[in-house]
Amino acid sequence: MKLLILNGPNLNLLGRREPEIYGTEGFGGYLAVLRERYAGCGVTLDYMQSNIEGELIDQIQGADGRYDGVILNAGGYTHTSVALADAIRAVEVPVVEVHVSNIFARESYRHVSLTGAACRGSVSGFGLDSYRLAVESFLR
Repeated sequence: MKLLILNGPNLNLLGRREPEIYGTEGFGGYLAVLRERYAGCGVTLDYMQSNIEGELIDQIQGADGRYDGVILNAGGYTHTSVALADAIRAVEVPVVEVHVSNIFARESYRHVSLTGAACRGSVSGFGLDSYRLAVESFLR
C-alpha cells in the first residue's frame, strides 16, 4: 500500500510552533518512526509539505492513480480553501483529513472544515498520533 502524507502551511514548524498546542516533536522524526512501524506491513509512506495552496492541489491531483490514499493536514487551509475541497472531490484516491490539535476545542473559526467535508474521514486531536490513526484507517 502506498500512501501520501501531505502537510500544509506552517506544519514545517511542528516542534517549534506553539508547543503547548502542537507539542515539541518535529514531524521528520515522527515520520521516520511511522515509516519504520509500517514497513513490515508493506506500507510505503511518501511525504510532502508546502505552504502554497496550489502545490497542495497539484499533489492531490497527482496522487490519483498513483497512491492508495492521501493523509492530508491542510493546516489553516482546512477552514478556508474551497479549491482544496474541490480537488479532493475531483479525484478517486481516498483522502483522510488529519489535525494534530482538536480543531473543535479551539477558536470557533476552526470548527468548520471545508476540506474535511470532502474527505473519507477525519482524525483530530491526538497529537502526531493522528497520522498513525489515519494510516490504520487505510489498513482496515
